[in-house]
Amino acid sequence: MASPPRRWACGELLLPFMLLGTLCQPGSGQISYSMPEELDKGSFVGNIAKDLGLEPQELAEHGVRIVSRGRTQLFALNPRSGSLVTAGRIDREELCAQSPLCVVNFNILVENKMKIYVVEVEIIDINDNFPRFRDEELKVKVNENAAAGTRLVLPFARDADVGVNSLRSYQLSSNLHFSLDVVSGTDGQKYPELVLEQPLDREKETVHDLLLTALDGGDPVLSGTTHIRVTVLDANDNAPLFTPSEYSVSVPENIPVGTRLLTLTATDPDEGINGKLTYSFRNEEDKISETFHLDSNLGEISTLQPLDYEESRFYLMEVVAQDGGALLASAKVVVTVQDVNDNAPEVILTSLTSSLSEDCLPGTVIALFSVHDGDSGENGEIACFIPRNLPFKLEKSVDNYYHLLTTRNLDREETSDYNITLTVIDHGTPLRDLQLWVTASDSGDPPLSSNVSLSLFVLDQNDNAPEILYPAIPTDGSTGVELAPRSAEPGYLVTKVVAVDRDSGQNAWLSYRLLKASEPGLFAVGLHTGEVRTARALLDRDALKQSLVVAVQDHGQPPLSATVTLTVAVADSIPEILADLGSLEPSDGSHNSDLTLYLVVAVAVVSCVFLAFVIVLLALRLRRWHKSRRLQALGGGLASMPGSHFVGVDGVRAFLQTYSHEVSLTADSRKSHLIFPQPNYADTLISQESCEKSESLLTTQDLLETKGDPRRLQTHSSARMAVREVNLFWYRKIRDFVKWKTPLFSTSRDWRLSKRSRTTMAAQPRGGDYRGFLLLSILLGTLWEAWAGRILYSVSEETDKGSFVGDIAKDLGLEPQELTERGVRIVSRGRTQLFALNPRSGSLVTAGRIDREEICAQSPRCLVNFNILMEDKMNLYPIDVEIIDINDNVPRFLTEEINVKIMENTAPGVRFPLSEAGDPDVGTNSLHSYQLSPNRHFSLAVQSGDDGTKYPELVLERVLDREEERVHHLVLTASDGGDPPRSSTARIQVTVVDVNDHAPVFFLPQYQVTVPENVPVGTKLLTVHAIDLDEGVNGEVTYSFRKITPKLLQMFHLNSLTGELSTLEGLDYEETGFYEMEVQAQDVPGSLTKAKVLITVLDVNDNAPEVIMTSLSSSIPEDTPLGTVIALFYLQDRDSGKNGEVTCTIPENLPFKLEKSIDNYYRLVTTKNLDRETLSLYNITLKATDGGIPPLSRETHISMQVADTNDNPPTFPHSSYSVYIPENNPRGASIFLVTAQDHDSEENAQVTYSLAEDTIQGGPVSSYVSINSDTGVLYALQSFDYEQLRQLQLTVTARDSGDPPLSSNMSLSLFVLDQNDNPPEILYPALPTDGSTGLELAPRSAEPGYLVTKIVAVDKDSGQNAWLSYLLLKASEPGLFVVGLHTGEVRTARALLDRDALKQSLLVAVQDHGQPPLSATVTLTVAVADSIPEVLADLGSLEPSNGPYNSDLMLYLVVAVSAVSCIFLAFVLVLLALRLRRWLKSRRLQASEGGLASVPTSHYVGMDGVRAFLQTYSHEVSLTSDSRKSHLIFPQPNYADTLISQESCEKNDSLLTSVDFHECKDKVPTIQVSPALPLFP
Repeated sequence: MASPPRRWACGELLLPFMLLGTLCQPGSGQISYSMPEELDKGSFVGNIAKDLGLEPQELAEHGVRIVSRGRTQLFALNPRSGSLVTAGRIDREELCAQSPLCVVNFNILVENKMKIYVVEVEIIDINDNFPRFRDEELKVKVNENAAAGTRLVLPFARDADVGVNSLRSYQLSSNLHFSLDVVSGTDGQKYPELVLEQPLDREKETVHDLLLTALDGGDPVLSGTTHIRVTVLDANDNAPLFTPSEYSVSVPENIPVGTRLLTLTATDPDEGINGKLTYSFRNEEDKISETFHLDSNLGEISTLQPLDYEESRFYLMEVVAQDGGALLASAKVVVTVQDVNDNAPEVILTSLTSSLSEDCLPGTVIALFSVHDGDSGENGEIACFIPRNLPFKLEKSVDNYYHLLTTRNLDREETSDYNITLTVIDHGTPLRDLQLWVTASDSGDPPLSSNVSLSLFVLDQNDNAPEILYPAIPTDGSTGVELAPRSAEPGYLVTKVVAVDRDSGQNAWLSYRLLKASEPGLFAVGLHTGEVRTARALLDRDALKQSLVVAVQDHGQPPLSATVTLTVAVADSIPEILADLGSLEPSDGSHNSDLTLYLVVAVAVVSCVFLAFVIVLLALRLRRWHKSRRLQALGGGLASMPGSHFVGVDGVRAFLQTYSHEVSLTADSRKSHLIFPQPNYADTLISQESCEKSESLLTTQDLLETKGDPRRLQTHSSARMAVREVNLFWYRKIRDFVKWKTPLFSTSRDWRLSKRSRTTMAAQPRGGDYRGFLLLSILLGTLWEAWAGRILYSVSEETDKGSFVGDIAKDLGLEPQELTERGVRIVSRGRTQLFALNPRSGSLVTAGRIDREEICAQSPRCLVNFNILMEDKMNLYPIDVEIIDINDNVPRFLTEEINVKIMENTAPGVRFPLSEAGDPDVGTNSLHSYQLSPNRHFSLAVQSGDDGTKYPELVLERVLDREEERVHHLVLTASDGGDPPRSSTARIQVTVVDVNDHAPVFFLPQYQVTVPENVPVGTKLLTVHAIDLDEGVNGEVTYSFRKITPKLLQMFHLNSLTGELSTLEGLDYEETGFYEMEVQAQDVPGSLTKAKVLITVLDVNDNAPEVIMTSLSSSIPEDTPLGTVIALFYLQDRDSGKNGEVTCTIPENLPFKLEKSIDNYYRLVTTKNLDRETLSLYNITLKATDGGIPPLSRETHISMQVADTNDNPPTFPHSSYSVYIPENNPRGASIFLVTAQDHDSEENAQVTYSLAEDTIQGGPVSSYVSINSDTGVLYALQSFDYEQLRQLQLTVTARDSGDPPLSSNMSLSLFVLDQNDNPPEILYPALPTDGSTGLELAPRSAEPGYLVTKIVAVDKDSGQNAWLSYLLLKASEPGLFVVGLHTGEVRTARALLDRDALKQSLLVAVQDHGQPPLSATVTLTVAVADSIPEVLADLGSLEPSNGPYNSDLMLYLVVAVSAVSCIFLAFVLVLLALRLRRWLKSRRLQASEGGLASVPTSHYVGMDGVRAFLQTYSHEVSLTSDSRKSHLIFPQPNYADTLISQESCEKNDSLLTSVDFHECKDKVPTIQVSPALPLFP
């Protein structure tokens, strides 16, 4: 903060000033004074009266005053003391800036003598200004790698004071990194510089805040401060860093192309371009670049093409993150591909016999084929089947090869052609199967055949609608309620709809949307998430219960959807919900109404009758049941029923079999037949073979006598299925154990399967436990198949076609010529054939050149597997050939040129990773070493990774200098370890990145230019130029002013990019003839330099002369004498030399002339007498012309007014006026304006208005109307009422302000106009004072037009405002009465009827015709009766209604009575219909001869003491009159839960039993049938 300026004591200053003033001689014509600045207003400067030789009181008499040349008046004269004083505070810096001497010149004018005295006052400086910096905050940028001792130029402070009070020193706030040094310039200016003491680190401290203080030399010392913000610019001293260093992700192989797999993230503490990271693959192989895409900015890895697990199970890549300064880091990325069941099994037919002899032995091999599935795990496990009804079977050979062989003798005469379907199914999800149809035709010679292949793929269809898991639908029919607090903000999660779709892919993609809402816009549903959120804030007006219908739809074609209804309770808690619901009670209604009572009684009576009827019916049923129990006890029990027919549950037996019998009765036979078809069971599956081979279970005798064990009917199909399942299970597990080393029991599913198999095996009726023997046999067989008979060879890659691999004939124990005879050939799974058989030598040879790297990439061992088929025996022999690597590949770099960028200030020892070379060879033939071409600055280091890969790194040995050498070219050589060794090279281009180690330099230390002052604004004066040896942003130079005043900033513009200096405003030689400033050139990091700029301005005649008016009389009277001085003025021209010489002239036709006074002062005097009546105003033009070339001139116009005398009175345009005003006017409203004209001027023409005194209705006029004395506006002081006052008569007087004053009068008549301000007043009928309603009587015998009454009303207004009309507004019985429009008479419009109500209410309006119309209303009560007593009697019988008959309670009671009555009636009708049906049926049974009246008790089953008839009979009775035999047919029953094969239904034989019905009249035999046992007990 600046210290306040010191105030000088008056006693210290006045004495020397008075002494100096005394020394000045008045006769010299120049008076000199001196004074300090900042004195108070009125401070003494000098005794001007004494210096002029006058007394103080003579100053005013002689017209002594100060005149100046257009400058603000700084001084004044004190007429009492005759001294010169200050007119205000004087600021020396504002007047003279920093000039060493500050002198103010002005003139003293003695008007009576027309003499001018020159006065000179010196302003002495005091310390009233503190040092100021141009900016309160200074921003400085420094590279963090700047060396200690680096200097940064700071802007200097300015102090407006001079001498000892000016700037003296600087101070810097204490800190660890910087110090301050002050340098003095040639002009004495002190320049501060910031010196770096310790190195900077941007990562530790990005910004340093300092405080620079500037001090002056005054007493007391004043100071100013600026805040220095030092920003540390980043240098690329930090390499990127991956977190973590290794990324891994597992994805299924069927993900869509473009899926984002993962995002890599690296960080760099640097900023700007040094911290901006780009991502790339380090060794971008073709396979990686074609499969994956790496976003260079985001680090996202996505797929470019589909992944294939069968092609590659994982991908290993290395990603590099590099910053803008060429530093980098790497991370490993492992993408593991998960197998998906996307490959259908393949069947490769190796050998096939198209025809067979019918006498071939069982076990003859007719085909050899292999099955293959490209998937792995369960997706690659394959099961192969053929139909069971064929005389063939499948037998597994080595690997996935199968033999198709015969199982029994063939008979061509029975079947000559077999269509064999091979079904191959993998165990993936979903199942994908392939069926191969092989068709063998005739057995002719030669045989003819054809083959058809069909591949069936199971594709997903959109056949499953979305299933909503939450909210689940309650089982009790209620609706789940979600809670949403009323304080919930928009976006509040209320609930979430969870749904799944059993389909896959796009068919399972679900979207959610809101179909319907009770409050639209209140809730929103997430499209993909199903989240139900609030869309806005909940309001008090929102209902407590909100219902939402949400639809879930998949993306299949066509799309399927499901909906769910959500109920949302808007409350903060469950108790609040209950409280709110409890408050919503229906209205009590009229519970005491008679109708309600009747309805309640009706509901109760109907309900009681209905209940009594049901109780009686139940009693009858119970009695009948009790009677049947007694009959059963008397007739026997179920003793003769075998125990196998029952199942016990808690001691209760139930009959499980359901019989359906067909009874056929004929009149001509004594025997009958009962057919009992074979029963089916809900938990029994009957095999196809058992259905085909089923025989008749019972004969006629069997039906009556068989009592054998029912278990004898059990089949062995379940045992066969169990054995087959166990074999298949153990075969798969042991194969996987041998091939993949998987455990025998890996999941609970295997244990369950094993347990189930054991359970099934245990169901066999006889035989020992073969599980141990079976397991050992399968295990040994599988091991033998896996390893026995394998032949291993080895061959080097790249050998010529036909090169020897191995003696296959010898290894097979054959002679070479036997290879062709026995059909020995190579079979493989679709792969290009790499080997061939030489039939002459019996050896295995290469079929072409073999490239190991193409087959096995970089696997340590490369084995090629295939099989040798011996067709005559259909035997397969596995062959393994190892491909041995040779050094046939050279190490190769990914790119032939490697670009590396290194900062020139990078410290030695820093390492820069390089791209490594790749060598497809393995072992010793792979990459072995790197070499770097010799150079002075770099060396090579090699790092070994965890996988053995060698990574080269470039090591900086010596400091780089970009200015010496910008690019370094190196050669990197990669060599392998083969014999002879192979190598390749890559060029390394090291680009040295610039740092800011050079400051800008100006071409000239000082720039000069001379320009005329009239150069246009925007003219380019000169161009400063500086160069910087750095490049990029370090070499970009910007220009700015360094040492310049705020005034010069407004005059000049320096282009920061080009250095062009131009003008912002015009130059003025008269103001300043010379400009000096400093400019600086600064690069982006902050290094700068400075230079001086000198501008000289040449004078041009660009200033026109000025006329400064010293004294002027604006008006003069007409009788002014000749020679009177009317103006004194001063001529001035700011130009110099001849350009500043000025002459002045006026027009010749005016009664004035110019007289020159001292210096450049002129007087204007009159030359003729003036006459205002002739001309009242003179416009005088003063023309001043200078002596420049071309000459400039300026005209000054003076207006001279001639004063007038008062010789004209005011006059009105008319002698009288009439004014009309409506009544009820607001008080104070203006009603009229009177105007009088006066031809005089100024005060003689100023007119005032007044009203003459008078009385109106006993009151003064001033109480009714007033007038504005200046404007003549009349105002109404009262609100006039036409009914009281209709006219006023006034007199207005106009008087001027002359001396003496003149006046005139005018008459004014004021008329009041009527307004519609009174509504009609109804006189009859009058409103009763007790609040009752008047009553008019209308007899019921009144004819139409009968006068009931008359409304009488009046209006206080007059004219049209008092015209009244009558209107009937409302009537309880419209059309019964009419009202006369103008008379107000109320008459009947029609005859009165009995249905007309006793009491009639009429509302009549009375309205006037004013604008706007006013009205009044009256209510008439008309009693329709012949007399008043009759009226009273009728009115007493009218009681208010008890309540609304249409209430909700009545409605519910009516519905209840109707519902109960209808149900009761329906129940009685149904019961009667059942009774009638039973009666008719019993009548028909009694008429027939044979009934079922004596059904034995064995047909019943007991449960908890209650017996029920369980058998259901369906019979057809056929009776004839010509036979004594009848037939009862019981057709086969159908069961909802029993599956019956078609064959069993077609081949079932009828079970018929003849019964002699003549012998059974008295006794019905007991018939029992043994059921077939289930297949699985």
